[in-house]
Amino acid sequence: MSAVRVDRDGWVMTITITHPPVNAISPEVLEALGAAVVAAEDPAIRAVVVAGSDAVFAAGADLPAFVARGQTPVAAIHAGVALLDQLEALPKPVIAAVEGLCLGGGMELALAADLRVASPRARFAQPEVALGIIPGWNGTRRLPRLIGVGPALDLILTGDTIDGNRAYALGLVQRLAPEGEALATAQNVARQLAHHAPSALAHAKWLVRAWHEPGAADREAAASVQLLATPDAGEGMQAFLEKRRPRFGSGA
Repeated sequence: MSAVRVDRDGWVMTITITHPPVNAISPEVLEALGAAVVAAEDPAIRAVVVAGSDAVFAAGADLPAFVARGQTPVAAIHAGVALLDQLEALPKPVIAAVEGLCLGGGMELALAADLRVASPRARFAQPEVALGIIPGWNGTRRLPRLIGVGPALDLILTGDTIDGNRAYALGLVQRLAPEGEALATAQNVARQLAHHAPSALAHAKWLVRAWHEPGAADREAAASVQLLATPDAGEGMQAFLEKRRPRFGSGA
């Protein structure tokens, strides 16, 4: 069985990790995720959901599996960083649907998504300090960007586990779903986003992620001017005047 399953429903792609028992992120999982992310670049896909099982979203990196393949821990770190950067850079919304355990590298995978949907039974942790290491797939960068330096240090330095309710209160999770419904909720959000203009979603995602960089205000102004000249903007304004749902294309 493949380590990752890819399903398409209209404009939405769902990428599901299927690597029992705990969805540990092995070289095979990384490669399959990478192939799925490449497939998600298809303009016919407008939103992506990443999920695991009902019990485990994903555990940490399977370092023994990398070693068994002849890859060093350093190679495993670089491979994971490259995959998560590739996922984050997709010019369309990516939503992580979390039920159960979301630990270590699995949590870093969820952090690379744009939005996280979880149920109260989700369990998030960066437990690397207990092993004498630290999050190595840019968790130390993405987590404080989401929840602030203090809360991020609390989670990373203690290695404590928090549930979905606490993650939602911290801002780590953007939508709290009933137990067992994280995936369905994430897919509903993805379908909602997929009806928006792809060009606007891509620019908004890029600008928000780079809000702290020099020249961010100028880039926002330039993107706004650029988008005003697109067919998507024309269709959106016409639909507003006609009081109907816009029919956006995929052009930039």
